[in-house]
Amino acid sequence: MNPTTSVNRVSEIEESAPEDLVVKIAADLVRMDTTNFGEGRSNGETEAAEYLASHLSSIGLEPQLFESEKGRVSLVARVEGADRSKPALVVHGHTDVVPAQPDNWSVDPFSGEIRDGMLWGRGAVDMKNMDAMIITSLKDILDSGKQPARDLIVAFFADEEAGGVFGAGYVVENHPELFAGATEAISEVGGYSIDLAGKRAYLIQTGEKAIVWLKLIARGDAAHGSRFIENNAVTKLAEAVAKLGRHNWPIRMTKTTRALISELAKLLNVDPMVLSPDEIAIATGTAAGFIRASLRTTSNPTVLKAGYKHNVIPDAAEALIDVRTLPGEEAETIAEIRSLLGQDIEVQVVIQDVGLETDFSGPLINEMKAMLAKHDPGAPILPYLLSGGTDNKALSKLGITGYGFAPLKLPADLDFPAMFHGVDERVPLDALVFGRRVLADLLLEY
Repeated sequence: MNPTTSVNRVSEIEESAPEDLVVKIAADLVRMDTTNFGEGRSNGETEAAEYLASHLSSIGLEPQLFESEKGRVSLVARVEGADRSKPALVVHGHTDVVPAQPDNWSVDPFSGEIRDGMLWGRGAVDMKNMDAMIITSLKDILDSGKQPARDLIVAFFADEEAGGVFGAGYVVENHPELFAGATEAISEVGGYSIDLAGKRAYLIQTGEKAIVWLKLIARGDAAHGSRFIENNAVTKLAEAVAKLGRHNWPIRMTKTTRALISELAKLLNVDPMVLSPDEIAIATGTAAGFIRASLRTTSNPTVLKAGYKHNVIPDAAEALIDVRTLPGEEAETIAEIRSLLGQDIEVQVVIQDVGLETDFSGPLINEMKAMLAKHDPGAPILPYLLSGGTDNKALSKLGITGYGFAPLKLPADLDFPAMFHGVDERVPLDALVFGRRVLADLLLEY
């Protein structure tokens, strides 16, 4: 695929003010239905990839597009830095989104509606906002005649919402040369603000939990729905799903969560010897949506499949379970789940990917802190472990250390964790402008 042959969408944009461009690009991307249903079913990312490629081309870059399967398109471009002796930095996003059911929303999820000072729609937060911030921060730098401090490898991947097999995983496996010289990466989900009892603070992601997506299969006797059948596959599956979904996984602290809880206790003026890590996390308000999940393994049932007619007992029933373990505990957790559910339930691993954790220190961390301090002086900056996963997992196979840094200055009453895969996903417009400026400064300085 050649980005020069794609429709030039850049000309469609009418800038009323330079800082509005980040909003316009984010809204354009939201209006592209790049829904990823998982299990290989997707609307595809071609339109979004070509749109982003046209923007990169317009600022003098030469993006390369890679189609892993029909419609599953990722793109990569390299930006020459002022000091090419420094290791390159990967700056990446993804263009696919999870499904949205319009009946549940107060707006059309793919309208890109701007209302109440916010951009609404699927992908506004996860993560077409960051895609727009990357494009516009690069435009700000290159249009000014400057260069980033080091080489940047800019990537927009397909398929992140289904494990990255057709996106980052494909590009890393088949084109590792694109990332030559890179040692670090930034992407979602970090750099955003939280409210701590009326005081704004920022979380920088220095790790993420491992992904273990499981399929549970129960088998039984097929029969007429009126019969007395003890070996009912649906009943067995329901019992297994309830047991696993309600399982009380213990709190296990890592170096990241230990540091976070310690700093939160100080900022909230509570005693960590009196309150548990869970209670301290709950005291953070809406931020607890991510923080509590980082303290333990989670196992959430997400999909149930069984039967085909009201009066037919099926001989099999299936459930999909989204399990997120702490880094390094994948095998132990799978073994515990199999033991918990017993031999009557077949446990299949659909997708398994590594957890990541790195130190909250070093030149890049220091620069991220400095940029947030420059744009929002006095706000504390803390590390955290993401309860979900990102394409940093794929890049880690090349020895690249990934961080979450999509900087957003958010209102205290916005439940930001609820925006991810939630109903009425939205992001404040001024947060996009903030992120564009912070990211541009980071790329110029680091």
